[in-house]
Amino acid sequence: MKTILFQGDSITDMDRSRENDNWLGCGYVSMVAGKMGMENPGAYRFLNRGISGNRLVDLYARIKADCWNLNPDVLSILIGCNDVGLEIHFGNGVDAVRFERVYDMLLTDTFERLPDCKIMLLEPFLMNYTDTERWWPDYRAEVEKRAAIVKKMADRYNLIFVPLQKAFDEACETCHVSQWTPDGVHPSHAGAAIIAEAWMKAYKENFED
Repeated sequence: MKTILFQGDSITDMDRSRENDNWLGCGYVSMVAGKMGMENPGAYRFLNRGISGNRLVDLYARIKADCWNLNPDVLSILIGCNDVGLEIHFGNGVDAVRFERVYDMLLTDTFERLPDCKIMLLEPFLMNYTDTERWWPDYRAEVEKRAAIVKKMADRYNLIFVPLQKAFDEACETCHVSQWTPDGVHPSHAGAAIIAEAWMKAYKENFED
């Protein structure tokens, strides 16, 4: 049985249980687990360790307890929006230079501890709606910087990069943004399905026998 660990912020967390690993929350993680668990019964163990409000530096601070000690076969990371949003709203974000430095350390340290672990890096994304529209040009530009860094890390270490921003942009052209997000940051159930579909496509193309 392969262990797949999902890491990130509220987009991954989605009210997952802190006591019961079988309750994966109501977002893309549970959708992936449901679909893959149905298709491959008994083949996977899914773990969700996303924490709402986390920046990359928060994830790095807890990487031993919430990743290395769990010894996953596959690690999936989606992080970066809070690094921008917490700066805009509270002056406590993570600038792009520091974001790249910490991301590189997180990956390097993880390779040393878990040399056989497969890693998937998901692109941080944003939509123009209630919580982002007031600061939209800056918000979008800064999230794009973090996304470019994530792609750079994937290329540097030959990891799987899962693009998401284009999928959300195209979805917003077909239907009002409120179909995909309640606030511009967090996906709706339909938005979570976009992430889940992109994740499973990348996984199946790269890791399934």
